[in-house]
Amino acid sequence: MGDYAIIVIGASQGGVDALQTLVAGLPRDIPAGLFVVQHIGRQPSHLPELLARRASLPVAYPAITEAVQPGRICVAPPDHHVILDDGAVRLTRGPRENWARPAIDPLFRSAAAAYGRRVVGVILTGGLNDGTAGLHAVRARGGVAVVQDPRDAACADMPRSALRHAGADYCIPLQDIPPLLTGLAEDIANGQEPNRQVSAGGQAHDR
Repeated sequence: MGDYAIIVIGASQGGVDALQTLVAGLPRDIPAGLFVVQHIGRQPSHLPELLARRASLPVAYPAITEAVQPGRICVAPPDHHVILDDGAVRLTRGPRENWARPAIDPLFRSAAAAYGRRVVGVILTGGLNDGTAGLHAVRARGGVAVVQDPRDAACADMPRSALRHAGADYCIPLQDIPPLLTGLAEDIANGQEPNRQVSAGGQAHDR
C-alpha cells in the first residue's frame, strides 16, 4: 500500500443529498482520489456543480481517458460507466448493469482489480442492489467496505443488500462516514493497514 487511497462511492435514490453531506465533510488535503456514481441515467445532470458548492475538493466529470489524480472528486457523467485501470480513468458506454448506466458495480469491480488493498468502497442510500457485487469484489481484493446504516438512509435497499450479500467493515450513519474515510485514506497513504475496527455507532459485519 502507500501513495494514496482510491475511494469509490455509489448512491441512488436519495443520493444527491447524501453525497452533498459526505463531500462537505472531507478535507481538501485528503490523500485519495474519489470517484462517485449516482444513478442519473441519460438525462442532463448538474451533480458536479451541486457537489462543488459543498466540497472543499474540486469536482468534475472525467475526460474520456485521463490520469487518476488524488485530491479531486470524479463524478460519472450521464449514460457512461466509469472504469479505473491502473493509473487511468476511462469512460465507457458498455451495457447497462442493474438497469443503470452509469452503474456502481463496474466502477467498484475495476477499482478492486486495479488497486486492491488501496480501495475503500462506500455504498450509500438507494434502491435495489447495484453496488453489492462490486463491494464484494472490493472486499475480496483486500479493500475496505463502508455501508451507510440502512436505518439512516433515505432508501435502505442498497445498504441492506450490500450488508446481506457482501458484508462490510463499517456500517455507520452518514455523518460518521467523512471522518472515517479521512482516517482510512491517511492510513493507506502512510502504507499502514487500514483500521477495520468498529466506529462509534457502527456495526461490524464479518467477511
